[in-house]
Amino acid sequence: MKVLIINGSPRKNGNTSTAIDEMVKVFDKNGIETEIVRIGNLDICGCKACEGCHKTGRCVIDDIVNETAPKFEEADGMIVASPVYYASPNGNIISFLDRLFFSTTFDKRMKVGAAACIARRAGTTASCDVLNKYFLISGMPVAASRYWNVAFGAKQGEFSQDTEGVQIMRTLAENMTFLMKSIALGKEQFGLPEQDSNKIFTNFVR
Repeated sequence: MKVLIINGSPRKNGNTSTAIDEMVKVFDKNGIETEIVRIGNLDICGCKACEGCHKTGRCVIDDIVNETAPKFEEADGMIVASPVYYASPNGNIISFLDRLFFSTTFDKRMKVGAAACIARRAGTTASCDVLNKYFLISGMPVAASRYWNVAFGAKQGEFSQDTEGVQIMRTLAENMTFLMKSIALGKEQFGLPEQDSNKIFTNFVR
């Protein structure tokens, strides 16, 4: 099994990366393969609303989004880890996820998703809420920990001093492992849930 981890921090060895490292240790222990995609230091523009991806099945802006799409399709789960900027995930994460989720047409149902947000002080739960919406709109179960999936730290290395935050990240990885394995067994025995092939879209403006 495989987890794709998106690191939205522009700092190579910052607190977000250290939080990811804690989760990777747990996944390694449980025999789960991980791949980390670092996007925080890249130039990623937002969605142009051109809808060209509806024709080609890939984003018309050929960058890290298209490189990541097949990795996402292959993975059993995705973690999006982000620092908090103004009580929100940083801009690169938003631009990346908008285009990745909108341009890919493969079935994302029952892939497990999880957000992990790191802040100096506040805005973590609001940021997790933003990120979880990408999973929920795609039929992806969201993994939980023993508390919200958040931790704290400003200067490099401060995450490690948040002992509760460290435990939260480890527990998140354990719970995500269990959920992915349980879903795999369920799919083997029962298949995916039945879904109406005729999607209904109701606009509020008539």
